[in-house]
Amino acid sequence: MNSGIMNTKAVLLAGVLLAACASADDDALPFVATPVTNLDEPWAMTFLPDGRLLVTEKPGRLLVVTQSGEQSDAIAGVPEVDYGGQGGLGDVILHPGYANNGIIYLSYAEAGDGDTRGAAVARAVLSLDDEGGSLGDVEVIWRQSPKVTGRGHYGHRMAFSEDGYLFISSGERQKFDPSQDMSGNLGKILRLNEDGSVPEDNPFYDQGGVTAEIWSLGHRNPLGLAFDGGGKLWNHEMGPKHGDELNLVKRGYNYGYPTVSNGDHYNNEPIPDHDTRPDLEAPKAYWVPAISPAGLIFYDGDLFPELRGSALMGGLSGKALVRIEFNGDDAREAERYDMGTRIREVEQGPDDAIWLLEDGRGGSEGRLFKLTPRS
Repeated sequence: MNSGIMNTKAVLLAGVLLAACASADDDALPFVATPVTNLDEPWAMTFLPDGRLLVTEKPGRLLVVTQSGEQSDAIAGVPEVDYGGQGGLGDVILHPGYANNGIIYLSYAEAGDGDTRGAAVARAVLSLDDEGGSLGDVEVIWRQSPKVTGRGHYGHRMAFSEDGYLFISSGERQKFDPSQDMSGNLGKILRLNEDGSVPEDNPFYDQGGVTAEIWSLGHRNPLGLAFDGGGKLWNHEMGPKHGDELNLVKRGYNYGYPTVSNGDHYNNEPIPDHDTRPDLEAPKAYWVPAISPAGLIFYDGDLFPELRGSALMGGLSGKALVRIEFNGDDAREAERYDMGTRIREVEQGPDDAIWLLEDGRGGSEGRLFKLTPRS
């Protein structure tokens, strides 16, 4: 059964998913999860060409971490972050030409006027040394607009396409209506040039302003953004009360939030299902009950050949690593590995091992895990 084409919220999805889950017994997992080090509220990671990791900690620190768990001092020059709630230092990715130019990108929450705040993306040149390193030529190339009150739903995941465009996910900041408001960039997926300028072939370029940045709209809180092996862009996002989504992101498409959702409002007020509005793009898969997805990769390595071509995403409330398999553009959950803890981030390492960040919720530490095959 393809969860992307189910048309009622009341489906007995819980039973279907539980049947697909691996046991919480470690011996039932197809991998060994080895704790590598503890971090302070880790949020994202990416691998450097030398095999070390760049790791962000939400309070505002960027670290270099070796695969054996040795941590550098905090990288100097990170922009000041507005830390609190879901806000702080977020994603980190490398420029496609990093080996030659040393450029990295950071997303984070920044304060605005009064009690407002919003996500921002900065690019900078990373200089490494024995203690850690520093950022130079720091330039903010994108900001959420408008800045609003509250500290939720920043989104701010980033991914580069093969042709060198920078895609950024922007949450609707728990304000609902901005997802459909074309005068702002909240609740959208954005497409920029690597320097933050706007490509002239964006679907709404002629409208100017921040509208020109928009690639797709109608998103809620997109915490996963990745390209598959065929160059297609996918995102996942948290639904309201249930209805988490996996979407195939297409140029100019409207994904419906908050007009439609396969979840309901937190006060239990119903939201019409996606199938009531066929003019709005429906998710390829969705989850009822929620798993609170975070982090997304498409695995293409040899260490786990059985996972090749699958997507892997973390589950926060689901406390799991979830494998998605595909049939063309259709998607379904294939397996759920019970990790017993909230998973914030997923990456594939240089040796094709799978790396996870445990969510350090509420100021607590989170572990870095390396997954290797069970012998």
